[in-house]
Amino acid sequence: QVQLVESGGGLMQAGGSLRLSCAASGRTFGGYAMGWFRQAPGKEREFVAAIRWSGDRTSYADSVKGRFTISRDNAKNTIYLQMNSLKPEDTAVFYCAASSGSRWYPTSPDEYDYWGQGTQVTVSS
Repeated sequence: QVQLVESGGGLMQAGGSLRLSCAASGRTFGGYAMGWFRQAPGKEREFVAAIRWSGDRTSYADSVKGRFTISRDNAKNTIYLQMNSLKPEDTAVFYCAASSGSRWYPTSPDEYDYWGQGTQVTVSS
């Protein structure tokens, strides 16, 4: 079992920045690919970013590429999502997730085994 707890969400004006954190506990964190997803009201959960267990490979949704950066610190059992140039359409509940599968950076929610409870990000115009 892996327990995930997100933090760092909040209210921000458009153009601002936020950094989300996801602290993991339980089984060996370093062996998991990790991802960030988000879900806006009335919409399906969508992929935001993912990072390989070693931290040397990442993948991003087109909508956040160039604005968001995913990173991880395996020594601290934590991943991060640095979000810059925020837009109102980024408003959503953001979730981190852990995958034990073989893909370096899974992009489908079905490929993830463990999920955090989510943190709200609201971007005002």
